[in-house]
Amino acid sequence: MKLTEIIEDGAIIPELQSTERDQVIAELVDSLVSSGAADPGLRDELVSAVLDREHRSSTGFGKGVAVPHVKHASVTALRAAVGLSPRGVEFAALDRQPVYSIFLLLSPADRPEDHLQAMETIFRNLSKDTFRRFLRQASSVDEVRTLLEEADAHQLG
Repeated sequence: MKLTEIIEDGAIIPELQSTERDQVIAELVDSLVSSGAADPGLRDELVSAVLDREHRSSTGFGKGVAVPHVKHASVTALRAAVGLSPRGVEFAALDRQPVYSIFLLLSPADRPEDHLQAMETIFRNLSKDTFRRFLRQASSVDEVRTLLEEADAHQLG
């Protein structure tokens, strides 16, 4: 699975407006809705589901990244959004540091293996220092998209 297969073109936000975790999650879900990747009628339900998951345990994994995610019965296709925060967001991360790069993943509830594969793809890339550094430096949708394409081509180590 490739990042460019799951990250929606219209759901890359190079500069998040929100500075609070819950609003960042809503902003990322809104980007998936506006890009056509999520049903507008499900917007509030999806935000609530992601926040419920987040309240159980933080998806802020440290090193400046978070991967909020949820499996939902009304989601028909695996889709992700990427948001970057130049100021950082308090995400209750494991290392207690602010989060600058957020990948939000929505998965169909009846395809848990696809969810796991997508999470593994995201984490494999986020575990690379070079990828995290370049992602944090990206300032446009095109720069993020190019970085995702390079990561998919295994050009970043």
